Amino acid sequence: MTLPIVDLAVLAAYFLATLAVGAWFSRRSRTPDGYTRAGGGLPGWVVGLSIFGTYVSSISFLALPGKAFATDWNSYVFSVSLPIAAWIGVRWFVPFYRKGAAISAYDHLEARFGAWARAYASACYLLTQVARMGSVMYLLALPLRQLLGWDLRWIILLTGASTTFYSLIGGITAVIWTDAMQSVVLIAGALLCAILLLVEVPGGPPGLLRVAAEHHKFSLGSFGPSLVEDTFWVVLVYGLVINLQNFGIDQSYVQRYLTAKSDREARKSLWLGALLYVPVSAFFFFIGTALFAYYTTQPHLLTPELRAEVAEGKGDLVFPYYIVTRLPAGVTGLVVAAIFAAAMSTLSTSLNCAATISLSDFYRRFLRRECGSREAMAVLYLGTLAWGVVGTATALAMIGAKSMLDVWWQLAGVFSGGMLGLFLLGILCRRATGRAAALGVVAGVGVILWMTASARWPALVGPWRSPLSPLLTTVLGTLAILLVGGMAAYLRGKRTG
Repeated sequence: MTLPIVDLAVLAAYFLATLAVGAWFSRRSRTPDGYTRAGGGLPGWVVGLSIFGTYVSSISFLALPGKAFATDWNSYVFSVSLPIAAWIGVRWFVPFYRKGAAISAYDHLEARFGAWARAYASACYLLTQVARMGSVMYLLALPLRQLLGWDLRWIILLTGASTTFYSLIGGITAVIWTDAMQSVVLIAGALLCAILLLVEVPGGPPGLLRVAAEHHKFSLGSFGPSLVEDTFWVVLVYGLVINLQNFGIDQSYVQRYLTAKSDREARKSLWLGALLYVPVSAFFFFIGTALFAYYTTQPHLLTPELRAEVAEGKGDLVFPYYIVTRLPAGVTGLVVAAIFAAAMSTLSTSLNCAATISLSDFYRRFLRRECGSREAMAVLYLGTLAWGVVGTATALAMIGAKSMLDVWWQLAGVFSGGMLGLFLLGILCRRATGRAAALGVVAGVGVILWMTASARWPALVGPWRSPLSPLLTTVLGTLAILLVGGMAAYLRGKRTG
């Protein structure tokens, strides 16, 4: 299948605009401070749209509809936790980082617990970004395979190469301004799809609601006390912990706080980015529910091959199929551009921040503390290139996954390694020393590995398999660090300054 001329024109216009923005701001990114902090002079609304764009990757654009199509709205509870996490972030996290001078979100951990804590948190962040980049590139390749008929591997390779090149030239200033532009495109694409589906489902909105209600598609999950299933409360707690981790210790967000021109603008950016995601993510879940009603009432519109894959749980494939087969010319190009926008926003952010951490927390910390500006820029460029290669390789390894939302959530829970627990231990327990924190981290990582093995490789743990929901992996890992670290500090009885 090939795209009509009008769709190709829409895509070409989008790419030209993106490259033009990157090239325009590249001149402001020729120093380490400009490349990583944008000189601390950006308005809050632009930074906020960039934070929002970081959230809405192709994971949201394709995996959320896929999840709603295959199941229900239970995963939307993750978004419900955002206002709570945003309030905490604005109240404590933003001022905490704005008053410091370090570009790294993990610099303070060294001052609090020692160099190992900084290196541990930085490594966990980098692993999380590798998983994120892989998930994003893989999901972007799905609709392009149906559009172009190319092999998934070639699409992933081309996407990784082009995004890495774009991220190299512009630095954080280009990334943030391009994110703002891309956020507008992806919101427009999501709204347009939602409106078209609302009209095209047989019976219109009443027919859609009837089919969805019959199959309990709007359910937010059980409100019971069970910790074994992904109940409303389990997803809510998971979302709160992950979002506190995002706003409190994730370099992708912390680095954006530092690009804002004032404390007020930084707080505004976090509120805007977080609250905008709540309704927009609802659009994505609605698209998945509408697709279910659309194809349930018209099953002949799905190919036998796709019906077989959907029966195996691969709901992520339905929205790309709808885009390439049912949308009118011109609209297809806009929606594909929106998917590109969602993916490129996240990928460029991950690459820039991963390169920043590579420079600040590893190269300058352990190799060349007093390296000059030119040397630092070389490390940033090489870091961007290297992480682009690793992220692309990860995407290739993800080919064949059933639900990318489940895969991403599990990987994020494992690779985050309880970073939030270490951060909170340093703030909440003044008695905690580096040794107490290390004991807490060992306990937390042990819990994370045990629960991960229970979910992914149950034969390894046998009768000691965890009966709890895998979504509680990060939650319990965080609690283990706090409890064990706090108890170790209390028993030692030594108070730090």
